[in-house]
Amino acid sequence: MPLRFLTAGESHGPALTAILDGIPAGLSLTPDIINKELARRQKGYGSGGRMKIEKDTVQILGGVMAGETTGAPIAMLVENADHVKWKGKAVESMTAPRPGHADLTGAVKYGYRDLRPALERASARETTMRVAVGAVCKHFLRQFDIIVGGYVASIGEVTTNFGGMPYEDRFTRAEESDVRCPDPASAQKMRDEIEKTIHGKNTLGGVLEIVALNLPVGLGSFTQWDKRLEAKLAMAIMSVQAIKGVEVGDAFENAKRLGTQAHDPIRLLNTRHVTRVTNRAGGIEGGISNGQPILIRAAMKPIATTLLPQPTVDLAAETESSTQYERSDFCPVPRAVPILEAMTAFVLADALIEKLGGDSMSEMKPRFESLRKAALEDLPMDNTPHIFWD
Repeated sequence: MPLRFLTAGESHGPALTAILDGIPAGLSLTPDIINKELARRQKGYGSGGRMKIEKDTVQILGGVMAGETTGAPIAMLVENADHVKWKGKAVESMTAPRPGHADLTGAVKYGYRDLRPALERASARETTMRVAVGAVCKHFLRQFDIIVGGYVASIGEVTTNFGGMPYEDRFTRAEESDVRCPDPASAQKMRDEIEKTIHGKNTLGGVLEIVALNLPVGLGSFTQWDKRLEAKLAMAIMSVQAIKGVEVGDAFENAKRLGTQAHDPIRLLNTRHVTRVTNRAGGIEGGISNGQPILIRAAMKPIATTLLPQPTVDLAAETESSTQYERSDFCPVPRAVPILEAMTAFVLADALIEKLGGDSMSEMKPRFESLRKAALEDLPMDNTPHIFWD
């Protein structure tokens, strides 16, 4: 059975919940592992006032006993501290949809007589539970030395050139920066851009990079369209609020190059191991992981809730109007890093579970060690003609 999860809850409701189904038995798991990731989600320069209210902590309500997963669905809950301000109180009607939000499309689709139900569920507050789910998946992957990390590559017009900085250094340095940029000079410029945007009552977007290290060859498949690993990753990344573009490896730069310049030459390392000296493909070829780092870039738009009013229509008054401000971030890009890491980890954990099979960690670990590698001894070729169709 594939790994799967559902989330439920509203932005200002009593709590947010998630059920993660498919994690094998025998994985040591405590709330602290999840809470560390939830805390990361709440940090970042340019965040709004909600982050000063919420101190997210998880309750594990099922699927874990005596500190280990049982193989049953894992149920998790995070309470909304802000709910007390809304409980039992009449909430002013919302009738002027914000451009770029789900306000208008949600009202048309579901027939709402107030726009708030769309806002409440479409809100990025829901990503709290994605991060909780992703924390479990990241912890599972770490048992196989697979690391998923991320950082900010650009905010607005400020772009970072990382040069040859190793990925693990990027992860570490990003966590030392309040804009999650590994390069201090670029980070300061990003901070300055965010500061100007706040004073201008506007919002900023940017580009994030998510990287997975130490993956085995062979996750995913080319046999069906919905089994391709980059397709699953793209869907997961694009499902996150305000993400409007994604590429794997050097996709858009490769589109400008000749074929001989766009691909990764295959070489022999130490005469026995088949390897690549570049990673333009971003770690995936033919829908299958190739053992190189998986590199994903995601474009996050400036979020649509701005202090500066935008043109809209008041649906109740039936006249053109201006948007009313709802509390939000000025630049959500730094806070999006752990969210995109979470979604990437979920897809990769699912692919690894599918590859290994089994219901427990004790079954999976020996199978992982015995996986075929891109080495000549694992690639015996007959070197004779074959009749494939008769």
